[in-house]
Amino acid sequence: MASSNDPQPSILARDLPVPVDDGAAAHLPGRAIPQLRLHSTQGPEVDIAQLAADGLVLYVFPGMGPPGRADPPGWNDIPGARGCTQQSCAFRDRHQEFSDLGYVVAGVSAQGRDEQQEASQRLHLSFPLLADPERRLGQLLNLPTFDIDETTFYKRLTLIARGGRIVKVFYPVFPPDQNAEEVLGSIRSNPVNR
Repeated sequence: MASSNDPQPSILARDLPVPVDDGAAAHLPGRAIPQLRLHSTQGPEVDIAQLAADGLVLYVFPGMGPPGRADPPGWNDIPGARGCTQQSCAFRDRHQEFSDLGYVVAGVSAQGRDEQQEASQRLHLSFPLLADPERRLGQLLNLPTFDIDETTFYKRLTLIARGGRIVKVFYPVFPPDQNAEEVLGSIRSNPVNR
């Protein structure tokens, strides 16, 4: 979790543990994006399946803490946990490029609506964050998670969907602040993703 007042977050520490591919997302390519309504920071609930009808980049992240709130104990020791603010800001900064390529961008975490709203406003995000505190998307797609301090968080991954189906999965995502560029490169170089 990040707790910065600055909408341009600091650079990630170089000594963060690097996540490894444990195979927990190998089943996702080809799967349909389920019909599921989640609270959006940009108004009413949205159906993820409708977002994915044309083109969707959905980045799944552990969570972003508000300024002043301490991270859960051991947060920095969990591979892939840190970097949600930096990842979100990278997608914010490249949002127009995704739009120009015909893609909607959205972020989702198991955080509640109020936490998502705070992060969206603080970081000036131009795309929705979706609140999934019951981890319904995770149950429907069997998304990988981790537990810390008696709370379950999503592991970081990014999906590209076209025509309602997942065509590409980025997992694990590291470093998170470079994920938006990596996803853009994949879309531009792969006709299946367009």
